[in-house]
Amino acid sequence: MITLVKDINEADGITHNGTMHADEVFATAFLSIYFKNFKVARVSEVPEDLSSNTIIYDIGKGKFDHHQTDARVRENGIKYSSFGLLFEEYGLDYLKKLKLKNTKAIYNYLIKDFIEGIDAIDNGVFPEIKANYKVKTVSDIIKIFNPSYKSNDNEDEQFIKVVSLAELILTEELKNVIGKVNASSKVKKLLNKTKSSILILDEYLPYEETVLTSLSGKKIKFVIYPSNRGGYGIKTVPVSTTDKTSRVYFPKAWGGLTNSDLEQVTGIKGSLFCHTNRFLMTSCNLDTAIKLAEKAIDANEKE
Repeated sequence: MITLVKDINEADGITHNGTMHADEVFATAFLSIYFKNFKVARVSEVPEDLSSNTIIYDIGKGKFDHHQTDARVRENGIKYSSFGLLFEEYGLDYLKKLKLKNTKAIYNYLIKDFIEGIDAIDNGVFPEIKANYKVKTVSDIIKIFNPSYKSNDNEDEQFIKVVSLAELILTEELKNVIGKVNASSKVKKLLNKTKSSILILDEYLPYEETVLTSLSGKKIKFVIYPSNRGGYGIKTVPVSTTDKTSRVYFPKAWGGLTNSDLEQVTGIKGSLFCHTNRFLMTSCNLDTAIKLAEKAIDANEKE
């Protein structure tokens, strides 16, 4: 939880006032999590006689700013924002204090999965999304907390509100990444044991990225897993991490059908549901799920 202070001599950290952006909001959220009781001052300029212990970020052209001409750039070409700079400074130490397994892998995953995107957008590099609808990024969501036209919202109150949201997002993102990293080794073992193009999980695991980035995952066309609704799910596998087109689909005749109608068309008892877009099915049991996946593979090979 952060506390906003007006007296900069009381502040543990200083950032800019005015329009809020995702980088200093998430930077503040991270500092709040890392240091716990963190006092922040929002200013228009940084005085020269400030204590050297104060963390100054996204303003002042110092270590944790990125608006100067010699601002740091990653090897992959993505420029740092204040969030990325602060996470590089304190992130690994924070994770080590949590006494997690695979700390370095979690640290690197967080950067790739979350932090680099915020850094890139704050530096004016936006994702190329081809869609006939509006896609809001996390950075877009943060912006909506800025006081709207002719509103009576207080800027500092909105800042506290959005930092609280960012803390929640960061906490949940970390949980998610820990789960993915820890599951990855198990998925790799299952892939190495799998001889067919069907990967069978004995519990639901976040599998997709491991399947798409592992050499042994190139052969996989369907993944079967226990559903949290009961029964089993059968899901197609995308072409790659950037191309969500499925490697193979369930047959066209199955799309949109359920229960007895689906059983009649598939000829397999226990078929429950096939998504209209043919990337997902559910079944009563594992045996049915395997039969459906095998039949779908046979159908694709005959086309």
